[in-house]
Amino acid sequence: MAFVMVYAMICYNIALNVGGMQNFVFLAAFKEMLIMWPIAIALELIFVGRLAQKLAFRFVTPGKDPAIMIILAISSMSVCLMCPLMSFAATLLFKNAGKEIVAVWLQTTAMNFPMALCWQIFFAGPLVRNVFGFFVKKLTK
Repeated sequence: MAFVMVYAMICYNIALNVGGMQNFVFLAAFKEMLIMWPIAIALELIFVGRLAQKLAFRFVTPGKDPAIMIILAISSMSVCLMCPLMSFAATLLFKNAGKEIVAVWLQTTAMNFPMALCWQIFFAGPLVRNVFGFFVKKLTK
């Protein structure tokens, strides 16, 4: 999941920086992936994963609420936590914000959040769950 989310968000941010989507963006994103993907994995494993579940379970109850509601709650909380953190990392590493670091970070987060939430809920989440589910079914047969 981290790979799909980080790659898409890097492509999105490069496209924003160059004024729109262009073919070179897809390859250029892999340079930043080498830095941002490990950061995302570390944040998810150390901090975000457990906290997102705790926050989500304030709204939904496993075993009581439908599975899709639990999935959506955890996914939404993950984006709420990861987007500002990853936007901060990107601001530090790629934006050359200087003394405007807070303003640039807030703007980066505000620009990234709608895309990250929609990408997670409608595309990356379903794609990764379906691919993972396909392989789990194949391996358990």
